[in-house]
Amino acid sequence: MDTNASSASFSSSSSADFQLARLAGAIAEPARARMLGCLMDGHARTATELATVAEVAASTASAHLARLKEERLVELLVQGKHRYFRLANDDVAAALESLMVVAGAPRASEFKPNTPSRLRSARTCYDHMAGTAGVALHDRLHAQGWLSGLSSGSYELTADGAIALESLGVEVDAVRRSRRRFACACLDWSERRPHLGGALGAAWLQLSLRRGWVRQELDGRALALTPKAQREMPELFG
Repeated sequence: MDTNASSASFSSSSSADFQLARLAGAIAEPARARMLGCLMDGHARTATELATVAEVAASTASAHLARLKEERLVELLVQGKHRYFRLANDDVAAALESLMVVAGAPRASEFKPNTPSRLRSARTCYDHMAGTAGVALHDRLHAQGWLSGLSSGSYELTADGAIALESLGVEVDAVRRSRRRFACACLDWSERRPHLGGALGAAWLQLSLRRGWVRQELDGRALALTPKAQREMPELFG
């Protein structure tokens, strides 16, 4: 038997065992388990919100979140002056879901934002669309196969997407020449899920305003979807 090969195999196995034990230890602490369970609904949350869920002090929550981030179970999202945490990826969510099934644990409670309904429905986020309508639009653009890069958060138009947006009136080449990120995930303040940001998000909002699919309120950030949007673009606004 090759002694060197056997040693290498044992070392690899030991390393995997060690990493599994570390992950298990990170999940096993009750406060951290509650935080992870809370994030299973796909929404990002602040450290303060997660501290409340975990029933620990803010300083303790920070230490727990640092451990979860170190083990790549959660990731930090910085949105302006706000800092949010969410599950690191789909693999983490799938693993936690399986553990919850084995443990017989109930599913996490539904996320309940406290944003005023007028702003939650649809609003501007700087120069692009946000709120429930913005998140739904983001998801439908991906479902239509018009955007790629969902897992990375840095988006690119597919060939079909470029053709579709050009036909609707978006000058894609001009958007690409903009001195800013082309298209990206922007974490929604009320929904805690991404809407479409970047130059493409701004161009889409301007197109929607020009075509009369949305109407901007005069006294603030609120937007209103019009019946025309649902008639002309039901696959995106329906």
